[in-house]
Parts: sequence; structure tokens; C-alpha cells
Amino acid sequence: MGARNGLVAALDIGCSKVCCFIARPDGGGGARVVGIGHQVSLGMRSGAVADLEALETSIRGAVDAAERMAGEPARGVVANVTCGRMISRAITADVPVSGHQVGEGDMRRVMNQARGRIDVGDAHLLHALPIGHAIDGNRGVRDPLGMYGERLGVTMHVLAAANGPVRNLKTVIERCHLEVDGFVASGYASGLASLVEDEMDLGVTVVDMGGGATSVSVFYEGALIFADVIPVGGRHVTNDLARGLSTTAQHAERMKTLYGSAIPSPADEREMVSVPQVGEAGADAIQQVPRSILIGIIQPRVEETLELVRERLEASGMAGHAGRRLVLTGGASQLTGVRELAARILDKQVRIGRPLRLHGLAEATDGPAFATCAGLLAHVIQRPDEARVAAQANAAAQGGLRRIGRWFKEYF
Repeated sequence: MGARNGLVAALDIGCSKVCCFIARPDGGGGARVVGIGHQVSLGMRSGAVADLEALETSIRGAVDAAERMAGEPARGVVANVTCGRMISRAITADVPVSGHQVGEGDMRRVMNQARGRIDVGDAHLLHALPIGHAIDGNRGVRDPLGMYGERLGVTMHVLAAANGPVRNLKTVIERCHLEVDGFVASGYASGLASLVEDEMDLGVTVVDMGGGATSVSVFYEGALIFADVIPVGGRHVTNDLARGLSTTAQHAERMKTLYGSAIPSPADEREMVSVPQVGEAGADAIQQVPRSILIGIIQPRVEETLELVRERLEASGMAGHAGRRLVLTGGASQLTGVRELAARILDKQVRIGRPLRLHGLAEATDGPAFATCAGLLAHVIQRPDEARVAAQANAAAQGGLRRIGRWFKEYF
């Protein structure tokens, strides 16, 4: 899955940048990156394709740079999905085992029972992940093989995205003469890249703050149990600054990076910032404003984003499983003060997540902005069966969802 001559390729298509990693697995669950390419993203808005030709240009540039560095072509890629409000739900099923020892056949039967309950309508199935088993109603069983009981149960997390935006992503990738080996939810990928096993087991929330959207995912007992997308990101902060200060988006982004913060400080009123004015010339071309004006524009938007995260978690019923730990990833999480604001609004212990278990990354590409791309590689390398199952599932769905049982029988 995704391997060509021992290499795997990941393509992170975001609203701010397009990034491509080409890596060689090390056989121990990690990998060494041998090719890196990234370009400014054109043609994406709120996680969905807005301009096919512009996005194609960005993807070609990123992949070409990674291929030249690796010295080999990337014919197939695993890509991320951050579009639309996702379908995230748990389904359960159980089968009788009549007191005998649970075997492979029983595992296949309960998985087949679960697959019959999958119904995502016209959406694109991203993940169908077993997140726990039960013996005679006693949940929390990681591996029931060899155990005894009367009934064997399974709980599965089903995650799907709107079909139209996913098909548009697939179309633009294929226009770059690349095969799509699979799609992975951005929040899931970020978690795989940046979490340690203890965090996944005890319960953790991952908030991936991208340019056009914010992904939320919850891991518990080693598995992804909830995911959602909020169509607000760092670019919205930039646009707010551009409108509020009558400057260009380019200058607004620069000011956000150099002087921006999500929390005020006593020195903000005294520190002045030069703001180039749109359409002005001469003496009126540059306006001096206190830094407090920037903070007054940035803080409400970041607060709104984090409050939406809190609302989605509460509405999902997963807040109790999310634990006290929160990991922030994504380029927008690097804004000064976001960590402290997230800790206050979400009432959690917050850390910034970076790619783990991935070697060969330059200092410029080992930060939170590249966690999703690193996680796409982790998904293919560490969980090859998951990637294969999702691809088979959607291939089956094209001929009717009733045929979905074939891939469950084959892989479970």
C-alpha cells in the first residue's frame, strides 16, 4: 500500500501549503525521509478544492521537489482529507460463541456482523476501525483470541467524509499523474505522528490547526474514537487582519507571524507596528498602529475557534474519554499565545505536537506544521492493514455497499 521500490509517499494538501514526503521504512515502525517538497497552496478553501488548475500546479511543484531530492519518482501517494463536517460514529455488534474458546472464525463472524451495520449513505468511507471487543458484555478487551465466553462483541469507529470534495481531491491528484493509494483523515494522521502510546491509551485530544480548517480527534485506549472538522483556521485570522487594518493578505500574514499573539501583554499599547495601506501612496502608504490593535483582532478569532472545538467535543459525548491532555499541531498552533489560550478555554494540559519516529527531517520541517504529512507516512507504515481495508471498502462501495462484506472477510 503506497510502496514503490521500498518507498512510501505522503501528500498533505492544505489551505496554506502542499507538502510531499517520500520515505523509506526502517522495518521497526519508523522511516527515514529521503525526499521533501512543499509549495504555497493555491486552489483550496476551508479544506475543499476551489480551483483544480491552481491546486494541480501546487501539487506538481511539491511532488517534483520531493522526487528530485529522493532521486526516484512517487507513482502513488496517500493523501489527507480535511473537508466538511465528518460522519464519526461508533457501531456495535455481537455473536454467540457458546462457551468455547474465541478463534479466528469467531472474529470474522463478529466483524461481518458489524459491517452489515455500516451506513454512511453517499459519503466516502475513510476509516472503519475496531476500537474494542467485549466478552459477555465486559468491554475493554483488547484481544479476545483464546478467551472463553458466551457472546463476543465488537465496537467499531466509522469515519466518513462528503463524497464530492473527496472525489475532487482524487481528481486533482490523478491529473498530476499520481495514483491515490488511500485517504486519511487529517486529525487521525496528526495524532499518529505526534502522540506517544501512553497518551493514546489514557485519553487525549488532538487539535490540528491548519490554514483553512481545524481538525479535532480523540484517542482512547489506543484507538481513534472521534473526529470532526471545523472550517476555521489560520487563514481566517490573516483575513481578519487584512480587513481590519486595510492591508494586503501578504502583509497581514507577515504581521501575524512577526507581531501577532492570541493573548495580550502590558507592552502592546506602547509597541507600534507599520501597516502598509491598500491603494495608498506617499505619506499615507504606511500607517502606524499599536500592537494592541493586532491582538484585539487576532484573539477573538482564535477564541472562537477553540470554543467551537469545545462545543464539538461536548456535543459528541466524548469529552469524558478525551482526558486532561491536549496536543496542538498544525501551522496555526505556532502563533504566540495559542497554547495558553487553549489551556484556559478547553481546561486541559496542552503541549505542542511534533512528528515522532520519523528520521531525516530538516529542522524547518520537523515542527507541528508538518505533523499531518508525517502521520500519513505513519499510517501506511505502522498500520498497513487499515490503509488497505479502507481502499478495498470504497472500491466495494462503488458497486454497492452490500458488497462491503468481502473486504471484511478477507482482512478480518
